[in-house]
Amino acid sequence: MAIITLPAWFDENAPLWAKDSVVYVANIWNEGAYGLTYGEIFTSTVIVIIALLLRGLFARIVVASFMRVTSGTKTRLDDALVESVSTPLKIVPVIIGIYIALQVTDISGDMEVYANRILRSIITLVVFWTLARAVNAFEFIFANLRNALSSSAVDWMVKALQVILVILGLGAVAEQWGIQIAPLLAGLGVLGIAVGLGAQDLFKNLISGILIITEKRFIPGEWIRVDGVVEGTVEKINFRSTLVRRFDKSPVYVPNSALSDAAVTNFSRMTYRRIKWVVGVEYRTTVDQLKYIRDEIEAWLWNDSRFAKPPEAALFVRIDSLNASSIDYLIYAFTYTKDWGEWLEIKEEFAVAVMDIIARAGTDFAFPSQTVYLQQTDPPEIMAPPARSEGTERARRAIENTRQPRGIGEVEKDT
Repeated sequence: MAIITLPAWFDENAPLWAKDSVVYVANIWNEGAYGLTYGEIFTSTVIVIIALLLRGLFARIVVASFMRVTSGTKTRLDDALVESVSTPLKIVPVIIGIYIALQVTDISGDMEVYANRILRSIITLVVFWTLARAVNAFEFIFANLRNALSSSAVDWMVKALQVILVILGLGAVAEQWGIQIAPLLAGLGVLGIAVGLGAQDLFKNLISGILIITEKRFIPGEWIRVDGVVEGTVEKINFRSTLVRRFDKSPVYVPNSALSDAAVTNFSRMTYRRIKWVVGVEYRTTVDQLKYIRDEIEAWLWNDSRFAKPPEAALFVRIDSLNASSIDYLIYAFTYTKDWGEWLEIKEEFAVAVMDIIARAGTDFAFPSQTVYLQQTDPPEIMAPPARSEGTERARRAIENTRQPRGIGEVEKDT
């Protein structure tokens, strides 16, 4: 135990109880554990706590200074630099505090070696952390690459580069602690084979995600549908799954393999949006009325600039079928707009126009109906059919000629 020497003025003027208290506290201060006195432990702890309290203030002051310097520039490089170093700057006061605490304490031997290794490891991790953040901050550099590939592919590249930097940082820390990386990687390779056999679905989804991105089947923001799986808007393509937001706003996480092996309908890449209607009118409609309705609907479509015209896209209005209780028109057209809301507005306006045209023609829409004939007491009047036309007679003779067998080499004679 060290001998405590009190100051002369305190030893002469202080009462006995004060002297004993100071000697008692000084003895405890000079005692310690793990090769350090309690005084050194207390002092170093206070220094580290002060550094932790000042780290936010330090980062704000430094970042504010950088922003004042770079505010006059027009390039995004300095802004990205400030963004990448803003968070790691908070670790700088902690590193300085740990260094000062190590200088205050009187450590030596193994303790000093471990303390220095810890300090160097923290510095190494901060450097690689800053580099990983810089990759994300300097993302604007990949703008041209986004146009050539896709946003999802670039995002994957950025994430992969960040993972590589983190692995390199951990490897550098391991080297500082004397851990050999090469044998560790070899062991991880054997472990990876064993894990790979048990995680085939994980790697299948990973490869499927790469195929989705390289094939550009869809990108975030597009509306897709996979029968029996999902329909909605793609939000994010991850390593294992793709986040699709359904139209009821509920998220669906779909494994990438379910999207790469299935038929995907990408509605966002439609060139036009189709309107296909079957409109039935009553059987009392005359031929002139049928032609009037057909011509008016077709003219309405041709005169509207919101509809694509041939040869860009098909557009026709035709009497398509004689149904059980209606004469059916087939209306087939495409709008330029692909926006769902705008398409609904156009379709509504067109439906009102069709109703107005049919009303002007003097007829009405048909609905399923059934006619019941009651038995009459008097036999119905039998109407004699008109005489057959010349075309019917020519067709009958042509049919008979096709049915008459001919011999080999027999010349067909005109009838």
